[in-house]
Amino acid sequence: MKYQPIGQELFIRHRQNFARQLKPSSIAIFHSNDIMPTNADGTTPFRQNSDLFYLSGVDQEESVLLLFPDAKAEKLQEILFVRETNSHILTWEGYKLTKEQARETSGVQTVFWTHQFEQILHSLIFEAEHVYLNTNEHLRAVVEVETRDARFIRKMKEQYPLHKYERSAPIMHRLRAIKSEREVELIQQACQITGKGFRRLLGFIKPGVMEYEIEAELYHEFLRNRSRGPAYEPIIASGKNACILHYTDNSRECEDGDLVLMDFGAEYANYASDLTRTIPVNGTFTARQREVYTSVLTVMKAATRMLVPGNTLNQYHQFVGTLMENELIKLGLLSESDVRQQNPEQPLYKKYFMHGTSHHLGLDVHDVADKYRAFEAGMVFTCEPGIYIPEEGIGIRLENDVLITSNGPKDLMDHIPIEPDEIEELMRR
Repeated sequence: MKYQPIGQELFIRHRQNFARQLKPSSIAIFHSNDIMPTNADGTTPFRQNSDLFYLSGVDQEESVLLLFPDAKAEKLQEILFVRETNSHILTWEGYKLTKEQARETSGVQTVFWTHQFEQILHSLIFEAEHVYLNTNEHLRAVVEVETRDARFIRKMKEQYPLHKYERSAPIMHRLRAIKSEREVELIQQACQITGKGFRRLLGFIKPGVMEYEIEAELYHEFLRNRSRGPAYEPIIASGKNACILHYTDNSRECEDGDLVLMDFGAEYANYASDLTRTIPVNGTFTARQREVYTSVLTVMKAATRMLVPGNTLNQYHQFVGTLMENELIKLGLLSESDVRQQNPEQPLYKKYFMHGTSHHLGLDVHDVADKYRAFEAGMVFTCEPGIYIPEEGIGIRLENDVLITSNGPKDLMDHIPIEPDEIEELMRR
């Protein structure tokens, strides 16, 4: 892997926290993601299952983690299965984890080869009453292929129909929502790499540059800093493209007088960062562009101050909506009388700001969590207000990643330029 060793202590602690949430006499099983096919003999790059990585630190395909805290034999309370290598795999794919390396990475002392999994599971399953199985439970997930988890769930229920099956996902969502100090360090490292990428762009963007050339600069900066690459597909949207929220064609030429909205973030050790900046292609904001930019920045700063323990997403978004209404009135986009008479279920500001302000961030860009859970210290959120005015060809979004602490919000991207004067100064160099 490109990233530096994380340390097994993090994963040992995660497993301990998970085990405490299980019912008595329970087995929990976590699988790697599949390597997904493309066409012919092609495959997509492997991305580890976030829950398996969270509990083991193993970043390799065909791995399985079995947890059985009440197993009669202590050595069988945690078992890791990794793919056995051979000379053919070594020649064609390279090195795979040895058993000793798997122990060192994860802190799991009992390690078998993956082909031994079914035999070991069968020897233990009848000691357990409950079986916790993993699923990808996310409100925005659209999964049309059958995953390894789905195949395994069907197989388990066919082979062992009388066990009591439980969902691991609710437990994982509770645990993953609160980041440890080490996890915050990894997210901060991803943010540092993202910041380097943005500063690189400030000296590169000018009229005539293609959106995909900007994207290429990011890939280069990310990879040279031990990142696997972007945590998600970058959005490089100039001119009217900035009003398309998830524009990823990145194929247009950046023109003089345009703004370019760039939504990107490096990953590091599977942890994500998520940044958005909007800058003038020619290095100088027009008066109107600066006016709209200042409104978005004003909302962002006020919203960030609301990321504190005890608040909720619902209260937070209502507050941000009121802030945005005030700014849109100042910009001449809404009138006070129309806002007073609006349907509260269909607020007028959503014509110009139609997406949410924040989401959890961690091993996944839109990280798992309970949306009704009150904010707690250790949660990491994005803060990303925007104003989109298609008729003016202006789309501006600003986004930083924020750690909630007992002493107030900590901006993990406060080192990345955002003030319009600083942007202009850096682009003139």
